[in-house]
Amino acid sequence: MSMNPLSSPLLSDLYQFTMLQSYLEQDMQETAVFELFIRKLSPGRNFMVAAGLEQVLNFLENLKFSSEELEWLAARFHPSLIDYFEQFHFSGDVHAMPEGTLFFPNEPVLRVTAPLPQAQLIESRLINLFHFETLIASKAARSVLLAPDKLLVDFGMRRAHGAEAALLAARASYLAGFSGTATVLAGALYGIPLFGTMAHSYIQAHADELTAFAHFAYSSPDNVVLLIDTYDTEAAARKVVILAPILAADRINIQGVRLDSGDLAAHAFNVRQILDQGGLQSTTIFASGNLDEYKLQTLLSAKAPIDGFGIGTALAISIDAPAFDCVYKLQEYAGKPRRKRSEGKATWPGRKQVYRYYTAEDEMSHDIVALAENDPYEGQPLLEPVMLAGQRIQPKIPLYDIRQHTLAGYTHLPKVMTTLETVSVYPVTISTALQNLAKQLDAEMVTHL
Repeated sequence: MSMNPLSSPLLSDLYQFTMLQSYLEQDMQETAVFELFIRKLSPGRNFMVAAGLEQVLNFLENLKFSSEELEWLAARFHPSLIDYFEQFHFSGDVHAMPEGTLFFPNEPVLRVTAPLPQAQLIESRLINLFHFETLIASKAARSVLLAPDKLLVDFGMRRAHGAEAALLAARASYLAGFSGTATVLAGALYGIPLFGTMAHSYIQAHADELTAFAHFAYSSPDNVVLLIDTYDTEAAARKVVILAPILAADRINIQGVRLDSGDLAAHAFNVRQILDQGGLQSTTIFASGNLDEYKLQTLLSAKAPIDGFGIGTALAISIDAPAFDCVYKLQEYAGKPRRKRSEGKATWPGRKQVYRYYTAEDEMSHDIVALAENDPYEGQPLLEPVMLAGQRIQPKIPLYDIRQHTLAGYTHLPKVMTTLETVSVYPVTISTALQNLAKQLDAEMVTHL
């Protein structure tokens, strides 16, 4: 089949289609309100970074069924459903927190208002897109907060869980404050700065290390970062010192060296001394090799003279917290608030807004989740309209601007929340009106049981 697997509306769960078929048969097409939120933080996380809204909006704008997809569905579902899908397009409204906003459990980060069949069909892909990018951005944020002045590069493409995951991990990590990525297509698609050096195979393919360094420098004179741990790290650093004046005569500067194995701190101290004694004080040291924020913290605590870090597998798969409890729940239908009461999974009913408050020192102090209408608060409202009647209401925001919004948000975090340790839960209060609405619905439900 020739369907695009990343944009096809069939990239969904079967029950979305079976529910739609029933909704249409019962003429249940009134307006529904669904909200997307995360139930709880993963271990070690103190906050989350909202990401993936751009991909969500692009999905909704372009959502339609091809003739091939309709033909495939026609063999499995009622003709009325196929007729509905022939004219299908998303015509609803979306409110969302801007990408890069810091948020917390049980806060709606995205709200969809649309006819029930439309709002239902999009559930699986919306969670899929928002969850993954938010997961990676929230992971990347931890390294950014630890090392705000270091070069941080996404090295995770080769072990990411598929092509889309590799691209979105590069996007999410840059959004969260990383300096760039090694994934070339992410640079082409999103304008993310690209960084890269060479592989050990390049060194091994040459008869000797010094020749390999020279060949690479003359081939890429504007990006001379040499990998020096293929054989003997310190010996290679001395070869870099020997090569430097030869290259300088041709106006080529050795920008940096890369360490990828062994005791990175010890090697960094030794290499820094060798480079400095050889007159290469401006040549930087870049480290990679199974790094994560915990190893980064160890290297920083040791004051290792490392200027930048390539973080790969641990970032691209969020290795210590590979999933959030991310859900998309019905909160209102046909003008009436709805509430799920499942044990351990109860929801707050109605369409909602999140208000943020700050201390006199401009630190985040607490949030209030309230009803979006007739429940006013004076804090900063976090949910904004981003799509009306299926159309964006503002131009696409440049990824660099989203990144700046994220970095600005970090400055408002309580200092205790910027560490890798889990701290006391950030205060998120449910408004009195919202609590009363939930009690009212519970009482009404009892009378109908």
